[in-house]
Amino acid sequence: MNQDDAGVFPSVSSPNLLSHLTSDRAGWDGEAPREPAIAPEGTGGDDLLLDAYSNAVTGAVERISPSVVNLEVHQAAGRTRSGEPRERRGGGSGFIFTPDGLILTNSHVVHDAKRIEVTTTDGRRMPATAVGDDPASDLAVVRVDEPGLTAAALGDSQHLRVGQVVIAIGAPYGFQSTVTAGVVSALGRSLRSYSGRLIDDVIQTDASLNPGNSGGPLVDSLGRVVGVNTATILPAQGICFAIGINTAKFVASRLLRDGRIRRSYIGVSAQTVPVHRRVVRFYDLPKEMGVVVLSVEEDSPAKRAGLREGDVIVALEGQPVAGVDDLHRVLTDVRVGMGCALTVLRHTEKLELKIVPEEAK
Repeated sequence: MNQDDAGVFPSVSSPNLLSHLTSDRAGWDGEAPREPAIAPEGTGGDDLLLDAYSNAVTGAVERISPSVVNLEVHQAAGRTRSGEPRERRGGGSGFIFTPDGLILTNSHVVHDAKRIEVTTTDGRRMPATAVGDDPASDLAVVRVDEPGLTAAALGDSQHLRVGQVVIAIGAPYGFQSTVTAGVVSALGRSLRSYSGRLIDDVIQTDASLNPGNSGGPLVDSLGRVVGVNTATILPAQGICFAIGINTAKFVASRLLRDGRIRRSYIGVSAQTVPVHRRVVRFYDLPKEMGVVVLSVEEDSPAKRAGLREGDVIVALEGQPVAGVDDLHRVLTDVRVGMGCALTVLRHTEKLELKIVPEEAK
């Protein structure tokens, strides 16, 4: 850390500097010149800043470490030539978020697991069972039956700021309780999960993540979990992502209630297209993009609503739809079985259709 202002002198017009020069000149008249004051070693501004940063990181790690776990996962991987079942072993990280043993991690860590084993930072090893996982948000909840567990404090990802210090802890490549630190590089990113859906409000950080960090906590300087570490861009350096803890709270609550996340389905194949500028201006549309319907499934909500091939969806329940990902975003579980206003452009005519989304299978 460089502090360029450490070597900057006061301006010549400064009274302190003028008095110092006067004192030196007095020394030339027979008075011994004064020795410049030297600050004791270790009291400089750089040291104080580094100490404060170090104390913040170590304090946060001490608070979160008892809640961080390593997950060893056994998954089915077909059969051998002799017909014996073959297992594939993998792993990741997670953190305890309730005292009764609920653990939050990534879906891709535990999806289709036959057996899960959890190891705490104090060396306790125990079996775990899957409560539910959601590939669309890459989040999962597992449970262990063990007394004396320490739950992590959960923060608020909406209050994060770009440049804020964050710390990641997990078990990359099996090295348990590995700590990396960095800053929030950006907020509000979108990341596509391995299921193909878009995860919204993702945190970008330069706190280093490696295979095995997946599912571990991203915490602020007070040790509160603000994100769930989930992905890196392999060719890049310092571009890592975490799912905001506010998203994780919502998903975890639904997984605990239902074991899965309910999402809506309308039954169309579609793609993102630009809308002609004249049409945008004429109808005062908020976006210049929409979703064109390529095909409509038989006996689907879209078919019953009167949606046709070539229609361009521009809004759902008053929320602008500027692309396929927007359509997925607004088709949340609260719309399952509820009538919604679907705004479409048919040729140059603007229509309002009523559609009743069904639950996606």
